[in-house]
Amino acid sequence: MTKDHPDYHDAEIVLRLYELRRETVMRESRDVINAQFWPRSFDDLLAVTKRDHHLNRPFRQVASYWEMAYGMVKHGVVNPEYFLESNGEGFFLFAKVLPYLEAYRREVGPFGFRNAEWAALKCPAGRDMFENIQARVRKQAEARLAAAK
Repeated sequence: MTKDHPDYHDAEIVLRLYELRRETVMRESRDVINAQFWPRSFDDLLAVTKRDHHLNRPFRQVASYWEMAYGMVKHGVVNPEYFLESNGEGFFLFAKVLPYLEAYRREVGPFGFRNAEWAALKCPAGRDMFENIQARVRKQAEARLAAAK
């Protein structure tokens, strides 16, 4: 069940989520995950789930934030088209995780990234955006790999 048209309530939710993204710790976590988290294998992804990994806290904060936000879309709390016009950033993390999602769910948690998956792959408003972001992430990952050689 999704909302057919956005209303003032949708605007309030989107603005509130934007305010939360600007919070200092959240902003730092987003910056760290977007810049430093580039898994090349499931083991790299699994490593950040360990409490002693330096990216664990930012990973948990960013992943749970976007799961909460995309869950609002999935469950019809906010209009998908309106929400996704300005909230595609979570797809960057999901694109990095997607190649290892099956193993992640088997080894870490069976419900991991299910709202991001829905927003990126099953929501019409998210599919095109995700394809674009996924291509960008792939290109950046390839460039990082080439630079490391």
